[in-house]
Amino acid sequence: MSDGAVVWQPPSWDEVVRTHSGRVYRLAYRLTGNQHDAEDLTQDVFVRVFRSLSSYTPGTFEGWLHRITTNLFLDRVRRQQRIRFDALADDAPERLAGREPTPAQAYDDTHLDDDVQRALDSLSPEFRAAVVLCDIEGLSYEEIAATLGVKLGTVRSRIHRGRAQLRAALAHRSPALRGPARADERAADDAPVISIERTPAPVVES
Repeated sequence: MSDGAVVWQPPSWDEVVRTHSGRVYRLAYRLTGNQHDAEDLTQDVFVRVFRSLSSYTPGTFEGWLHRITTNLFLDRVRRQQRIRFDALADDAPERLAGREPTPAQAYDDTHLDDDVQRALDSLSPEFRAAVVLCDIEGLSYEEIAATLGVKLGTVRSRIHRGRAQLRAALAHRSPALRGPARADERAADDAPVISIERTPAPVVES
């Protein structure tokens, strides 16, 4: 190594939380659809970051965070799908009771379009992750394929089908989306259906 070479130093965990917590929380909320799970997922992400930061290979740091957040979300969904329905029913009252408005909830109520979020929630987790990463986070198909660990063709299919389902779920907002598609409408089938303004999210305490 030459004397002038710069040795890369990973950021501290505090720096990562301070710089990226808002973006991670936004992505977590879009994926989970509610404050409680978004906060839990965000915490899990930064626990994983804390454990892995020293071994992080220099690259696209935001892409690394996208990958951790999305994969933890999908892992969580798979675990939940294995839980018996009676266990879920027993837990539901505890989850729903006593939810007083918090700063994070106020943020959700003010800045999120409930209609759009419900439409996102109606998608399968795999479709939702692909659409959120593409149409909200702005990742390319290639970046999404790397994030999800799937083939490019799979990404294209998930986004195409996810957008079609979103378009159907949101058809009541636009009469033009109802009924058989005309030729010019079919040409726009692969255009993004949603566009959500990004605003600062609550910062996770380090």
